[in-house]
Amino acid sequence: MDNLRVLELYSGIGGMHYALQESGIPGQIVAAIDINTTANQIYRHNFPDTPIWNKTIEGITLDDFNKLSFDMILMSPPCQPFTRIGLQGDIADLRTKSFLYILDLFPRLCRLPRFILLENVKGFEKSSTRDHLVKTLKECGYTFQEIMVSPTSVGIPNSRLRYFLIAKISTEKILDASPHPTKSNSPEQSTALCPPHPGTCQPEEEMQEGHILYKLETVMDAQRKRNQNNDLSIRQIQDFLEPRMEVNMEHYLLPPKILLRYALLLDIVQPTCRRSICFTKGYGRYVEGTGSVLQCCMETELESVFRGLDQYSEEEKLQRLLKLKLRYFTPREVANFMGFPQSFSFPEQIAIKQQYRVLGNSLNVVVVAKLLQLLVF
Repeated sequence: MDNLRVLELYSGIGGMHYALQESGIPGQIVAAIDINTTANQIYRHNFPDTPIWNKTIEGITLDDFNKLSFDMILMSPPCQPFTRIGLQGDIADLRTKSFLYILDLFPRLCRLPRFILLENVKGFEKSSTRDHLVKTLKECGYTFQEIMVSPTSVGIPNSRLRYFLIAKISTEKILDASPHPTKSNSPEQSTALCPPHPGTCQPEEEMQEGHILYKLETVMDAQRKRNQNNDLSIRQIQDFLEPRMEVNMEHYLLPPKILLRYALLLDIVQPTCRRSICFTKGYGRYVEGTGSVLQCCMETELESVFRGLDQYSEEEKLQRLLKLKLRYFTPREVANFMGFPQSFSFPEQIAIKQQYRVLGNSLNVVVVAKLLQLLVF
């Protein structure tokens, strides 16, 4: 295969770039475009030779796009208009403006790209924006495939259910070699999403109804977590941890005020677990639904700490909770869950809060690499 010229839109910290490398597809990023200056700083630190355009997509003309002469587009448009906890403004949300601009320019390109990969959150598949995307692809003669997939499908113990669309400008259907069945779609066919990997069909932060056991968990919650931890196709969390000698873990211990206020809301995992919830941009600042925390002291049983916790004074509660030595995962560990290679790093001046934020806005490198292989090879 010839070396593909690849355009990376909404490039962030370079997750798509790393996925292209991981996939083994010969390609060169001809431009990475993003308006987030912090993300661009991190991107440039890791890919100093890649042209980075720090500008709005709407500010790029049709002529500018044509001059890039790209064979593939990789993109992850803003997800806020489609998130479950957002306003779900869809097309009415101004943050979709740049993507709609791309779709408007698309049919007018001098040469359509051979391949397209798009990532977004669960919810995008029900949006008018998605309908507009599909309509444009059909009109331009693409075959495409839509997939809902989580990193657990590739053995990573982290739930991050995401929507993906892969498309190629060809009369041939995309080969169905994905980990879990999907349907290929010619321009004349209707579109269908594949069933997600077992254990990822419901976000972990969604509480099940039923009798509360302890720590606000129901019988169904506990059983679901046991099932996930018994799935031997998924690696253990300890495989993704930093060596203890290389980082001062004391810096990542949950402070007393967080333990006392949010203990019952924490998603606590252990090194031998095979599950963790999605890490978001609020990790390290907010508690509920932003990511799991790690129990470092295994001599103390989790259930023994939480059973009857309300019966104790505040000081006694704290002493019991401190026994668990709960800590946040480090940014490097979150990057490991996200599939970033060990060569990825942050510039020294990027604060930890910013590191968590940009990682939470990124994507899983391994999942995208697998989809690129499915698309191209």
